[in-house]
Amino acid sequence: MRKSDWIRQAGQDGAVALVLLTRLPLPRLPAEAFARQAQAGWAFPLAGLAVALPACLLGAAALALGLPATVAAGLILAVQVLLTGAMHEDGLADAADGLWGGMTAERRLEIMKDSRIGSYGVLALILATGLRWGALSALVAQGGWAGWGAVIATALISRAGMAVLMAALPPARSGGLSRSVGRPSTATAVGGIALALVLGLSVAGDAALTAALSATVVVWGLAAVARAKIGGQTGDILGASQQLAEIAALLAFLALTPA
Repeated sequence: MRKSDWIRQAGQDGAVALVLLTRLPLPRLPAEAFARQAQAGWAFPLAGLAVALPACLLGAAALALGLPATVAAGLILAVQVLLTGAMHEDGLADAADGLWGGMTAERRLEIMKDSRIGSYGVLALILATGLRWGALSALVAQGGWAGWGAVIATALISRAGMAVLMAALPPARSGGLSRSVGRPSTATAVGGIALALVLGLSVAGDAALTAALSATVVVWGLAAVARAKIGGQTGDILGASQQLAEIAALLAFLALTPA
């Protein structure tokens, strides 16, 4: 492949990742770009970067205006939700309802497909949002670059695991978004991890390695549960993995912060 073709393909993969994982206004992509949806998984961390940067800018502006860190953290969360269309939060709620609300794989998948939210989903959203908000508040209250670097690195790391899950687990449904996107190759998943680590290390230092390890443990735990309960992964499981990995990474960064 010529260098110009490689650059063009990489650019298209990045754009596809943004289309799949954000609600950012983007120019119309050619049909050929979406034929590589699964292989664009290496670029999923770039969607995290696109979401985290404006969120951090607004959070920093809030602090500069004298607003407390809790408010800045709330604004960071709000921007992330708006720019992703809350798709990951929706996945977490649906996954919680389905995995713990049904007795058979078929019933669990049926519950996950239902647009209504149940007790498990509500509690999962409350707990996840509370943990994210609290961790973000503590990180941005530090001042300086360390906290902001942790927020950006977390956004990168938490999305790398999605491609890994897609490669490791088969789609649990015969249809649905996960099956339509396809399964990335192992090389694609490894490429996403490498990209997240390189960028994460550049903005957050060695602490990014601990954060990535923490996120990996949580994602693989979710993978084991999903395999046992529904036989594979769905779009909701992928969304839940991002949320859980984000929480694990934020808490790891926070634990490494000097008292």
